[in-house]
Amino acid sequence: MVDADRRLDTLGEQVGTWLASTLGPVVTTAIERLSGGASRQSFVVTLATQNGERKVVVQRKRSGGLGARLVDEAALVEVAGAAGVPVATVLLSTDDPGVVGGEAMAVDFVAGESLAPVILRHDEWSSARSVLPKQAASALVAIGRIPADDPRLAWLRADDPVALIDALHHGLGRHQPVIELALRWLVANRPPEVAPRVVHGDFRMGNLMVNSPGGLTAVLDWELAHLGDPVEDLAWACVKAWRFGSGAAALGLCGIEEWIDLWVDAGGDRPDRDRLQWWLVYGTLRWAVICELQVAAHLSGMAQSVELAVLGRRVAESELDLLQLLGMVAESPPSAVTAGGHGAATGGEEAPHDPPLIDELLGVVERYLLDDVVPATAGQLRFHGRVAANALAIVRRQLADGDRAHRQHQEQLAHLGFIDDAHLATELRSGRLDASLDEVGRALGPSVMDKVAVANPAYLDTPSADPWWTGE
Repeated sequence: MVDADRRLDTLGEQVGTWLASTLGPVVTTAIERLSGGASRQSFVVTLATQNGERKVVVQRKRSGGLGARLVDEAALVEVAGAAGVPVATVLLSTDDPGVVGGEAMAVDFVAGESLAPVILRHDEWSSARSVLPKQAASALVAIGRIPADDPRLAWLRADDPVALIDALHHGLGRHQPVIELALRWLVANRPPEVAPRVVHGDFRMGNLMVNSPGGLTAVLDWELAHLGDPVEDLAWACVKAWRFGSGAAALGLCGIEEWIDLWVDAGGDRPDRDRLQWWLVYGTLRWAVICELQVAAHLSGMAQSVELAVLGRRVAESELDLLQLLGMVAESPPSAVTAGGHGAATGGEEAPHDPPLIDELLGVVERYLLDDVVPATAGQLRFHGRVAANALAIVRRQLADGDRAHRQHQEQLAHLGFIDDAHLATELRSGRLDASLDEVGRALGPSVMDKVAVANPAYLDTPSADPWWTGE
């Protein structure tokens, strides 16, 4: 903890020196690391200036982090603000890692809240929730009007979305049949191309700064911006991962038809359902591959983190979402792990070791993190305490399940005529199974649900990823 405090103090001094070139003489009086952020580290820095106290937010890119260079992102934020998108005021940016220990961008502090669970669940945010969908739709339409030909935005790419996801996934050397199945579906059902516009790339709750009761004050985190179809952003806001447990399909705030109507009222073109559905499937697949990339950064040693490690198990959630969106599995029955609970390992199975059993040891550490560490900490440390407890819970559930899920998965593969996931994934990628995607998807459904039951059993009780699904 002392070393961490010293690193923060050093960063505070570096930031003060850096910002003095724009703000004049300053002294850093406080620095706080914000929670979350798999690709970026974010800090609120309080400065004493000649004109009084001032707060700024500094983002610093992690080693191996995804997304744009921060100097490019800063230019985009400035252009977006001029186009009418609510954004924070950019102060400085640098791609020199020697300035503050990595690529960095500094913006004026914007008061409010960005944590989606807080905004979506707490009563004091009810007024903001009532106006936020309309404000978000208006901001999204404004993003689509950003002049893509501005020379400061020449770095924005217009990559083929499917080819990009395909390359990222296969570059990791993974064998995920559901991912291959979704890729083949996207290839077969691609909508007509449209004139490329600026796409935020990560427009969702968590990247919107909100005030109560006024609502939206700034669109944050432009690191994944690119050129493409604006409906990509419209759909990304409806990907189930970004509902944060809410039953409302769009932003966790409203239904998908209301979201589309608000977009049209703000000046957006009404998309047909097939086009929106395609981007929903694409967005869900994209989140799965982002999780794969994040856990790969951890496993390679590039950026070891309990947060990145646990993201690897969230791929199963996206696989279930994909099968639901494609109509290959409609609901999530209770799993053997959820029904049976913990404790599959017994004392006899652990002999000659003495009590407590493996499950009991993991359980007591899990409770220690949740009951003692988390309440006594704040910010990033508190967040990682919860993630660490979740990692232990995943291990407990997998131990309890034993090899049941593995055996059932092997039986499903054998029924399809394959020896392992690699064999099936290779055949899917080749296109030789394009006429049997529904059959393969239905066969893989139970295995995916078994994975979710270990990774996050509560996810099985949430509404379908298909925003139009009525349960019938």
